[in-house]
Amino acid sequence: MGFVTPGKFKDVRAFREVWRERAPDLGCDLELDPAGPLSRPLCFGSRVIGNRFAIHPMEGWDGTPEGLPSEHTLRRWGRFGMSGAKLIWGGEAFAVEPDGRANPNQLHLNEAADSRGGLSRLLLELKREHEQACGDTSDLYVGLQLTHSGRYARPDERGPRPRIAFRHPLLDPRLGIETDAPVQSDGELEAIGEQYVAAAKVAQQVGFDFVDVKCCHGYLLHELLAARSRPGPYGGSLENRTRLLCRIIEEIRRECAGLEIGVRVSIGDIFPFSARPEDGVGEALQLERFVPYEFGFGVDPHDPLRIDLTEPFELLERLAGLGIRLVNLSLGSPYTCPHLQRPAAFPPSDGYLPPEDPLLSVAEHLRTARKCRQAQPGMILVGTGYSYLQEWLPHVAQHEVGAGHVDFVGLGRMALSYPELPRDVLAGTFPNRKRICRTFSDCTSAPRGGMISGCYPLDEHYRARPEAKVLSIRRGRRG
Repeated sequence: MGFVTPGKFKDVRAFREVWRERAPDLGCDLELDPAGPLSRPLCFGSRVIGNRFAIHPMEGWDGTPEGLPSEHTLRRWGRFGMSGAKLIWGGEAFAVEPDGRANPNQLHLNEAADSRGGLSRLLLELKREHEQACGDTSDLYVGLQLTHSGRYARPDERGPRPRIAFRHPLLDPRLGIETDAPVQSDGELEAIGEQYVAAAKVAQQVGFDFVDVKCCHGYLLHELLAARSRPGPYGGSLENRTRLLCRIIEEIRRECAGLEIGVRVSIGDIFPFSARPEDGVGEALQLERFVPYEFGFGVDPHDPLRIDLTEPFELLERLAGLGIRLVNLSLGSPYTCPHLQRPAAFPPSDGYLPPEDPLLSVAEHLRTARKCRQAQPGMILVGTGYSYLQEWLPHVAQHEVGAGHVDFVGLGRMALSYPELPRDVLAGTFPNRKRICRTFSDCTSAPRGGMISGCYPLDEHYRARPEAKVLSIRRGRRG
């Protein structure tokens, strides 16, 4: 690797020196203040959210075929609760219909199998663990992420069954989508929209504080944002490409009075990357063939390696007009540009080696959040991309929150290996270096290989499973 990973720096000053070299416009606090910015509550309507840590939604591959939580799912949610984070953003990627699952064991809406009961158990376990660890749940704010996987649907063991919103000349061949494969009709999209509303009703009945209408990472609603070539009311203009998302939000407002709505959105993107044949390093292969690039959202069409926030800012304005204040910002897709979407030193088994120092991708997340803050100062923004910072995550997070650039620091992979991180930071006992996520990517490689997702290197629960040995061998081959 042509870069030094964060865990190799001897202290925060050494890290900050390199951080300033990579991102001179960004900051890093030398001292952590347990009573500082990350501990401050945030008032949201009539509620108070107790601190500035958030847990990102997960897709665990560990539910039952009927779409209900297993003991593994319950354990994950319990650990989210005991983390001490006061904003649980979505908890789980919950598919609104069986055909919308990204894996055969994804939780999904299934009235015959008692989805309400399954979600109730998850919420109860999360709150029970939070109360035991923190003593107070009154300032805990918990949502459920609603999703449809669209192009990346894999609902059962028969393999992928993509449901595409438009023809994509680069991604269709990657996914084995035939040239005559059907594009979802307007009626089919509208029926899926109705399922979002049905799932939101269940979430409200169970007692969730909000639902996240997922619009990121190449899944259905995010793909529609790039459907310029699609004819009809859901393609072409930005108004049309956002139509289904806006209709879903409006209908949930009508049908679920009092239920808050958030949106996790891939606010910017770049051209899809692939592993270079000679060395496995990620590269935007075939780039020249597709310029201008008209198949992404938040991409500069004339320089598709650059993010262009012109349309994303218009989307944020539309969301604000619908009364949306909770927005969780992400970039790219784990399927097409994982080095940007999920900065890591070690790629997943089907990925590629980082084409640049991952700190540069972290910096892109932070800069983008700052720009969104300037565009929409009234929105409550959750930032992404922090886990790669490892020991120095709280130092950078404290700086960003303290300066008002973002409201919450979102944790994904880190919550699998070290769920107590928020609690330890706020108690002044961070870090437990043996628990820090080192971005080995096993939590991604496992589900790509049909295994349940978890931190196999660092979490004893997964380390004791037989899959851990398989993943260790694969990791050795990658390294």
